[in-house]
Amino acid sequence: MLFISTSYGQQTQSSGDIDGFKLYPNPVTNGKVYISTTQNAPKKILIYDVLGTQVLETTILGKELNLSNLDAGVYVIRVFEKNLVATRKLIIK
Repeated sequence: MLFISTSYGQQTQSSGDIDGFKLYPNPVTNGKVYISTTQNAPKKILIYDVLGTQVLETTILGKELNLSNLDAGVYVIRVFEKNLVATRKLIIK
């Protein structure tokens, strides 16, 4: 139990380590979200539903991510760029 708590704390600390990380618009209303960073390097995207089930895994080379195949709701998005990660809440309307 303690190990899990420690691991979660480390994930929280690494959240936002990507320089210039921006996720917009949030909430998503048109099925597309834009993710920009200072480096604009390729990004691996993982999206989880509120139960923790992974619902999307993809890689984007630009800024645009199409989410039109996801139902309205609340999700967690993890963005990996090089050796950094950012975790955010994502709302789709």
